[in-house]
Amino acid sequence: MEHIYNFSAGPAVLPREVLQQARDEMLDWHGSGMSVMEMSHRGKEFMSIAAKTEADLRELAAIPDDYKVLFLSGGASSQFAMVPMNLLRGKKSANYVNTGEWSRKAIKEAKNYCAVNVAASSEDANFTYVPAQDTWKIDPDAAYLHYTPNETIGGVEFNWIPEASRLNADMPLVADMSSSFMSRPMDVSRFGLIYAGAQKNVGPAGLCIVIVQEDLVGTTLPGTPTMFDYKIHVDNDSMYNTPPTYSMYITGLTLEWIKGKGGLEAMEKINAAKADLLYTFLDSTDFYHCPVATPDRSRMNVPFTLKDPALDEEFLKQARARGLIQLKGHRSVGGMRASIYNAMPPEGIKVLVDFMKEFANTHA
Repeated sequence: MEHIYNFSAGPAVLPREVLQQARDEMLDWHGSGMSVMEMSHRGKEFMSIAAKTEADLRELAAIPDDYKVLFLSGGASSQFAMVPMNLLRGKKSANYVNTGEWSRKAIKEAKNYCAVNVAASSEDANFTYVPAQDTWKIDPDAAYLHYTPNETIGGVEFNWIPEASRLNADMPLVADMSSSFMSRPMDVSRFGLIYAGAQKNVGPAGLCIVIVQEDLVGTTLPGTPTMFDYKIHVDNDSMYNTPPTYSMYITGLTLEWIKGKGGLEAMEKINAAKADLLYTFLDSTDFYHCPVATPDRSRMNVPFTLKDPALDEEFLKQARARGLIQLKGHRSVGGMRASIYNAMPPEGIKVLVDFMKEFANTHA
């Protein structure tokens, strides 16, 4: 089959080199005679995979020693409940910033466990911008401040880190980084907890990575299920139950690939260049339109609409014929969306822009 460029929002494209290595190791990992999918999660072979994956993650993200790294199942959505269950620590409320669909889902889930103060929201403009922090109404007595640095569906991204401790020095900042995780350098020390589904930038579906400051671990709501207690997973090195072993393995290969590219500083430059190429074209024509405020545009998920929505299906049909797939926008937003995560090569953006130019010229 002719090479395709997969713009899926997740599960998303993986580096070709990673897939090739996984193919070569499928039946026999490093002379063990086993596929990674067959290994005991407590055996020496997989334990070495898990240890290296964590070590590479810590190195790439410069994770301080007083932070724990967890490899969990349940996806990032399970963290919508786990965060309040573990981080309320006797308090009755939490601050949330509402910038899109994933923020809303986190807020809805948190309301099952505490009072939620929506400190800021961009719902008034259909989630097309990030509210300036000087407009936020943060409850200083709340347990934490939660936000979503990149909204996958709406294509809105924070290009700055909020100050959770403005009114309370002990208030941790919590981030759902699912679709921007490991796409740029991040100062982990600014956060109390980071969580991310792997299936955007670092691996396949099935794995959720949690980075949590160890001082925040150990106090849960009464009745918290064992599997939802961070301390259980910390005490058992993410091996309390069988973790998503193959997803961890592929994530480890992807982290090696990122290291080979030059680390997160290099990935940021590559990702910024890819996004700039696409946004520059979108801004050069009135045939296409990006609804997101310019300072808050995502480097990972680029939504756009056609001037004439009646052309949407023809656009997608011709795109598929050119090997450009998964460009249809989320059903709640419509239009198109190009997700251009770490593994999307710059050539894919060039092919997409060339096609979009030709389509616009033909249908103008």
